[in-house]
Amino acid sequence: MNKSVSIWLEAFRPKTLPLALVSIITGSTLAHANGHFSWVIMLLSLITATLLQILSNLANDYGDAQKGTDNEHRLGPIRAMQQGVSSLDMKRAITINVVLTLLSGLALVLYSLDSLANILAFLGLGALAVLAAIAYTVGQKPYGYIGLGDLSVFIFFGLLGVAGTFFLHTGFLDIGIFIPATASGLLAAGVLNINNMRDIENDRACGKHTFAVRLGEIKAKRYHLFLIWAAFIIFAAYLLHTSSIWLVLPFFLSATVIGKHGKAVLHTTAPVQIAPMLPVIVKCAVITNILFSLLVIAQTLTR
Repeated sequence: MNKSVSIWLEAFRPKTLPLALVSIITGSTLAHANGHFSWVIMLLSLITATLLQILSNLANDYGDAQKGTDNEHRLGPIRAMQQGVSSLDMKRAITINVVLTLLSGLALVLYSLDSLANILAFLGLGALAVLAAIAYTVGQKPYGYIGLGDLSVFIFFGLLGVAGTFFLHTGFLDIGIFIPATASGLLAAGVLNINNMRDIENDRACGKHTFAVRLGEIKAKRYHLFLIWAAFIIFAAYLLHTSSIWLVLPFFLSATVIGKHGKAVLHTTAPVQIAPMLPVIVKCAVITNILFSLLVIAQTLTR
């Protein structure tokens, strides 16, 4: 493969992309359980979410490079601008991605919604998501540098990802949807926390005060255990409330994956040991959301 192509593919950070997809799948599954589902809406939602995740990754590459946070002390994979991609080329890539994201989001909203008020509301949310993806590390006061990244991820890859997808399918909101949406968001925050725990020493030295930096190593581990186990409990409670216990039992398989990951995090003694855990927490989020979705479908079929 051409080296420049390989660098750009790595800049998309494909290992993080499933994070954008699981909230869409969960929201679509819950809509299906309520008798509303469209393959077109799901496909357009998946494309838009993926583009937003890529946009966030590119913007992070640019913002951290500009601020000197991406340096030889960083433990994560070497980013595109560290490998020679110019700031101009990265800006162009970000601009192209913004255009593609807006076009995909516009197609999704216009296909899904009829009400002008709803269309305008979702266009506003889409614009906000684009701004949030960029402003995480870019600009004079990026919110990722003051510890608000976890909250943003929780909102956009949890609450809005699940509930917004549900609304696009159904045209209404059920307050109960925010229960699994919360669980999905907590797992998404867990992915970011692992990323930030890995880079905690370098981020602290560079003045990037992520939530993990503010907590410190020990409390960041406890916070991580809270995120993953709270997500599991919330998902399980929702299933127990809507299904028979026998149908819910398979969901406890995800507890083995979460438990193994949580134990590994708890027993780390240095940030370098956290580095290999990013794909692991992504796998935890994917397995937990997918297993939850499959059991929601099974529940629907047994009615």
